[in-house]
Amino acid sequence: MKPKSSQYKPAYTWLITIVAAMGGFLFGYDWVVVGGAKPFYEPYFGLNSPAMKGWGTSSALIGCMIGAFFCFVLSDKYGRKRLLILAGALFTISSIGTALSHDFEWFNTFRIIGGIGIGITLNLSPMYISEMSPPHIRGKLVSVNQLLIMFGILAAQIVNWRISLVDTEMPVDATEEVIRQSWNGQFGWRWMFGAETISAIIFFVLMIFMPESVRWLVKNGQEEKSGMILSKLVGKENADAEVASIKKTISKEETGKVHFSELFKSGVFKILLLGIFLAILQQWCGMNVIFYYAADIFQAAGYNMKEMMLQIVVIGTVMVISVFITISIVDKFGRKSLMLMGTGGLAIIYIVEGILFHLEVGGIPIVILTLCSVAVYSLTLAPVVWVILSEIFPNRIRGAAMSLAAISLWIGNFTLTFTFPAIKEALGWTLNFWLYAVICIAGFILLLYKLPETKGKSLEEIEKTLTD
Repeated sequence: MKPKSSQYKPAYTWLITIVAAMGGFLFGYDWVVVGGAKPFYEPYFGLNSPAMKGWGTSSALIGCMIGAFFCFVLSDKYGRKRLLILAGALFTISSIGTALSHDFEWFNTFRIIGGIGIGITLNLSPMYISEMSPPHIRGKLVSVNQLLIMFGILAAQIVNWRISLVDTEMPVDATEEVIRQSWNGQFGWRWMFGAETISAIIFFVLMIFMPESVRWLVKNGQEEKSGMILSKLVGKENADAEVASIKKTISKEETGKVHFSELFKSGVFKILLLGIFLAILQQWCGMNVIFYYAADIFQAAGYNMKEMMLQIVVIGTVMVISVFITISIVDKFGRKSLMLMGTGGLAIIYIVEGILFHLEVGGIPIVILTLCSVAVYSLTLAPVVWVILSEIFPNRIRGAAMSLAAISLWIGNFTLTFTFPAIKEALGWTLNFWLYAVICIAGFILLLYKLPETKGKSLEEIEKTLTD
């Protein structure tokens, strides 16, 4: 239902959306900063084996799983707001602690703490926005979270690039020992992680003043408070109708309680499996390898370190521009069409990129194809998966189901990221890209037959359609 235009309060809705999406910004920064810092902290800590390098890049993902599990256990009991405030505190601790680490164990400990914050925000920020959004612009508002994730990624890439340029005396073809003794090897990578502190504190403070999710309030018997918040969002008349609609999907006798067994009821379980599949597909489509290991890809294509850092910034710029486009089309074209375009487009790009590596073609063609894959991913799978996940789960178990999907996502991310250095050595770049192409083709086929369209429907209408 589209709120009456005379009562709809867009300013307050956008304020809530942007503050919540700052969690996405922190996620994007914390997620990607490690990729630009790794050429400097790896020599500092003396990381030589594929396993140690993989652990340094992926240790935060253990925290992501923990954060997602926290949401599974706590989000339906304590709400969305308090856990997002906690995430802001964890990001602050992590950024300071990682920057001050002098041994690899403490480095990974603080990366895991930041990962817990990532696990919480990736799970709850889009869900919180979805639960506070009018149906007619919900896709756009949830996509704002993805936009700020991309801004966070771009910010990390720009910070990494600019900090790497401070050390003007380090040669572009420096050996690991030269890097370790350089300013970047001793201090530069610390500033890359520490720069996150200011935005983490801002998110922590602003989130304190945000309202709780209206759907969570209704589910926990706080209908009057929910109505007051909705009145500020859509007006009094629309608020009453919205509260009534939410109540229809939540039984009184079970208000505020979520039974784990509910997730395995036939109607709900098939939705849960679809959500888990979407989450894993978003990770196994191969894009995280480009985020984490872009420097390695461009090095294999013949670029030196300074050129690699600049190319990574270009990747972030393409991602931001692509998500702007997604925000303008996600509520027009529909979720399913964009997902099919994404998986099909990535499969074609990976096949061609694998052929180029097989033919030992480097330089500009590899850069162009990498940027094309980033653009396709940023237009489709990156934002749309989270729009769909925030929509398809029933009101009563949305928090628990989103958490399970997020846990699955981080398991997929960790297995991909941790094993990549060893797999790359075993298979080479060509077979790696062809492997991702096969995964994307399989995803295309399953989405074509199993994914429903959710565009323009209220969360309650979606629930009725999927569970009938």
